[in-house]
Amino acid sequence: MLPQEIIRKKRDGGILSNDEIQFFVDGITNGDVTEGQISALAMAVFFRGMELDERVALTLAMRDSGSVLDWSELNGPVVDKHSTGGVGDNVSLMLAPALAACGAFVPMISGRGLGHTGGTLDKFDSIPGYVTQPDNALFRKVTREVGCAIIGQTADLAPADKRFYGIRDVTATVESIHLITASILSKKLAAGLQGLVLDVKSGSGAFMPSHEESVALAQSLVTVANGAGVKTSALITDMNEPLATAAGNAIEMKNAVQFLTGDVIDPRNWDITVALCAEMLFIVGLVASRDEGTAKIEKAFRSGAAAEKFGQMVAALGGPLDFIENMEDHLKLAPMVVDIFADGEGVVQSIDTREVGIAVVELGGGRLRAADPIDHSVGLDSLAGLGHKIDANTPVARVYAHNQDQVAKATTRVKAAYKLGPDPVQSHTVYDIIEG
Repeated sequence: MLPQEIIRKKRDGGILSNDEIQFFVDGITNGDVTEGQISALAMAVFFRGMELDERVALTLAMRDSGSVLDWSELNGPVVDKHSTGGVGDNVSLMLAPALAACGAFVPMISGRGLGHTGGTLDKFDSIPGYVTQPDNALFRKVTREVGCAIIGQTADLAPADKRFYGIRDVTATVESIHLITASILSKKLAAGLQGLVLDVKSGSGAFMPSHEESVALAQSLVTVANGAGVKTSALITDMNEPLATAAGNAIEMKNAVQFLTGDVIDPRNWDITVALCAEMLFIVGLVASRDEGTAKIEKAFRSGAAAEKFGQMVAALGGPLDFIENMEDHLKLAPMVVDIFADGEGVVQSIDTREVGIAVVELGGGRLRAADPIDHSVGLDSLAGLGHKIDANTPVARVYAHNQDQVAKATTRVKAAYKLGPDPVQSHTVYDIIEG
């Protein structure tokens, strides 16, 4: 086979065979296919799309380009969740230990933030000593003994996707739903999962801002993942406002620990986290219905079992033994803490959630390029949600910064993101469930 003939076939609207896709992915992995040829195929797919069988074949070929984990020795279902990203989305921090407390095993391979969205690994980097890139033996040991381990992608998991994505990122071909599907799922399926629930965000802070695009992405992901042999469903959830009332790394970690201990629980975060967990328990057969799953997960949180699992995971991966009990002693927050007030009064009508995320990036708490350093101590909390009443004594947010210039920039951007008015506004959580 010749790479250029495969490119020509897709350019002209043809359907690629499994063998052609496997050949091309092998070339991406071993370097036989050039960057120019990869970008040409990506552009052809961007305009021509792929049929279901092509998307399944591409996903499986990229999954199999490296190691595929085998958890057959575990005495329970192996599950995970993937979010398409947003602002204040720290769900994974609570979800993994809660599922572990309910009898599932969660080897969660997470990523870092890019653009306006936060990354799960960046949040864990705010914990002193926590190892986000353990060797395979430690990863397996923690998953087996604790029930969950949240780590970063290793070099031998879906290496073809890493090269493919890097080229797509600089050739304006990232926004292909079919290529996004293969990219997300190749990494998740390489983790050896039996069940997967996808949290597909919709709204002003989402990767797919329109509801129609979010549904299309969710349907593609669910169809391909089930076609690849993994029980999968998706929830379409709201990202027209930050999910938690916090945005930043150490600040979101603090928010998650408060959730786990029951000290402070953001209502929207509770609803979405519980819904995702219940869906996971349901699709892998640990419960007979979503209602039973909801009750089981709520018990895991309220009994303290999920918090206990989280503490065990942190300690097993090198973090403090007393992290849950003495979280404030271990998390470093920026020293300047300043309330941000709106110019007027009224009810929060809308929030440009992406701008709230960009405010955190400007503080140093995010990255615009993959190699950018992160300041884990900065961010925002006390974020007002849709429908909240704002007056001269009620801030829309509170900023954690190191200097007055940072405070000024964050204040300007956050104030501009909030629109006030007289009318009541309803907040949303889960819009729909896309079943396999």
